[in-house]
Amino acid sequence: MAEIKINTLELKKEGEDVIKELVEFLKEKTKAEIETTTDSLTVKGEGKTASKTYVRVLLRKFIYKVELKDYFRVIGGKENLLIIKEKKTVEEE
Repeated sequence: MAEIKINTLELKKEGEDVIKELVEFLKEKTKAEIETTTDSLTVKGEGKTASKTYVRVLLRKFIYKVELKDYFRVIGGKENLLIIKEKKTVEEE
């Protein structure tokens, strides 16, 4: 059984509703078990639906769907870790 962790610490700033929406989106697409903790999600599933690459694509689709593409990006961490990171914006003076 594959297990992928998703660090959602920075995404939580957008509100709890976004996290709940993300959990529902992942459950619907992967048909896997999703566990939530204070600052991360864990996707537990089998086969290609729980691969790191597929979950990363789904996270990108979700960020685009909720119109946060300009503010967040998905980066890979250690072995089975994905991080939703806030984009650094260059402020003009």
